[in-house]
Amino acid sequence: MSGIDLTGRRAIVTGASSGIGAETARALATTGAAVTLAVRDVAAGERVAKDITGSTGNQDVQAAHLDLTDPASITAFTAAWQGPLHVLVNNAGVMACPERYTEQGWKWQFATNHLGHFALATGLHGALAADGNARIVVVSSSGHQQSPIVWDDVNFAFRPYDPWLAYGQSKTANVLFAVEATRRWADDNITANALMPGAIYTNLQRHTGGRGSGRVPAELIKTVEQGAATSALLATSPLLEGIGARHFVDCDETEIVDRRSGTLHGVARYAVDLAGARRLWDLSQDLIAGAA
Repeated sequence: MSGIDLTGRRAIVTGASSGIGAETARALATTGAAVTLAVRDVAAGERVAKDITGSTGNQDVQAAHLDLTDPASITAFTAAWQGPLHVLVNNAGVMACPERYTEQGWKWQFATNHLGHFALATGLHGALAADGNARIVVVSSSGHQQSPIVWDDVNFAFRPYDPWLAYGQSKTANVLFAVEATRRWADDNITANALMPGAIYTNLQRHTGGRGSGRVPAELIKTVEQGAATSALLATSPLLEGIGARHFVDCDETEIVDRRSGTLHGVARYAVDLAGARRLWDLSQDLIAGAA
């Protein structure tokens, strides 16, 4: 972040009450940007905001309520937002949680990781377009290689529920969103990129015994600061001016793969497929509209 000055710019980081979301918000605050922590637990968010102000000296850090599984909460958040938005970091997520549905009948992981962020971004489209050079950063995962979008059964109505397949599908949706948002909003100079932050022990692993999949070698486990690095890069680096629809790992663009890579690198071809990205956008719009 050295040399990056975002004074006068505004950023939102979802899920910033802990983990890499909090560290991403802290990194953005060091640039002078006004940072909003969009969180379910406002008290926890306010504690983090106070800590970030203390460590960075940035007085313009605040918490605001946002529940990504509640369309009314998303609508309230976007309606309350005034003025342009320079950076939106879609960071919040759940991993491999037990079978659970939202009030609308959406699978919990798909709703939290994708649909909620889709509604948030589309609801903030006007603010992003007003900036004239806005960026969306989408935290995905190499876990997307576990499942494409199963178009005929997104919500596991017919398949036995599998927490890791559900997680993989939602993370594929994250990458496809970045692809289509960049294409669809090109005239507004809005770019979106997705990333795999790495394996980091945070609250994300609360449903997996605190150690994620358990398959990542110890030497590849990152600190939360290291885990936030790629998000910070995509949000601020001049090298990414006008660049979108890409997938990054370890602060670099990763390769497209046609089979599971067995590593934390690589983006599945189906996750960057243009037709799939458009289809997901249409599906997401229909689901969100049906919840209104």
